[in-house]
Amino acid sequence: MRTTLLILQAVFAVLLALSILLQQRGAGLSSTFGGQGGFYTSKRGAEKFLERATIVLGLLFVINAVAFLFI
Repeated sequence: MRTTLLILQAVFAVLLALSILLQQRGAGLSSTFGGQGGFYTSKRGAEKFLERATIVLGLLFVINAVAFLFI
C-alpha cells in the first residue's frame, strides 16, 4: 500500500508541475506585475480544462500526501 501511494504521489507531482507550466503567461496576478493584460477575458476550451485539471491534481496531491501520513 505504501508503495502504491508513493508511486501515485510521484505521478501527481509530475502531472501537477506540467499542468502549471502549460498555463498561459500573463494570467492571474502576473498581469499586475508587468505581464500582458488590461482587459478581462473569460477562459475557454483548453485553458479552462487546464485550470480545472490543475485544481483537481492539486487536491489529489494533498489528499494522497495526507493518506500517506496515516498508512
